[in-house]
Amino acid sequence: MAKTMLRVGSRRNRRIGSRKSVRRIQRGVIHVQASFNNTIVTVTDVRGLVVSWSSAGTCGFKGPRRGTPFAAQTAAENAISTVIDQGMYRAEVRIKGPGLGRDGALRAIRRSGIRLSFLRDVTPMPHNGCRPPQKRRV
Repeated sequence: MAKTMLRVGSRRNRRIGSRKSVRRIQRGVIHVQASFNNTIVTVTDVRGLVVSWSSAGTCGFKGPRRGTPFAAQTAAENAISTVIDQGMYRAEVRIKGPGLGRDGALRAIRRSGIRLSFLRDVTPMPHNGCRPPQKRRV
């Protein structure tokens, strides 16, 4: 964050807020994390800096309705609408998780008009997993 500067030579020394210019982003990455309880959509630039994000909970859905495909679709539309205004027209999509919101979020991304370069499923899969707990002895 840039510090606010004091204006020199004016009658009143008021602070000038930092005037942040809107970044122009042509390409980006859309991360969709779909769990059974919620769907989080994060839009980053190519370097990985977060530009915009949204989730089903921040869109006003409460309780079990957060895990629905419609809630994921609404979250994806909210996250992408701000990025389209910044000039993004091409993106990669990375989907993680087993939730119901996977298809709803992807449907909203395709409808938004952003051209998708590729679609990748990055759900973590255990190769052998953790050691199971000891057998119960009664």
